[in-house]
Amino acid sequence: MNNKPGKHAAALPTPRKIRRSCSKELYRTIKRLGVYIPEERIKQGEELYYKKVIGNLLWIGENISNRKVLADWWDESVSAELAELWQVDRDALSKAFRHAFGG
Repeated sequence: MNNKPGKHAAALPTPRKIRRSCSKELYRTIKRLGVYIPEERIKQGEELYYKKVIGNLLWIGENISNRKVLADWWDESVSAELAELWQVDRDALSKAFRHAFGG
């Protein structure tokens, strides 16, 4: 049996890579929002996003190449809690994330 991924199939990312990606995506989102968010809340937001991604890792791995679907998932699963935590408008946050993420 060959447990390696196929020629065009990507392996699931490592926890370190996921954490770094989540951090980068939220950093880009905050820059596009144009509002100040305290460092403490940014860290809490990164942790929230990281936990959501880890919880749905297999589904995200299957849809890794479809940014629109991933951005839709982010809108449904992450944006409401993150907007509440950061005290920003959810629609503005979703729009900034889509612009930063490319979905």
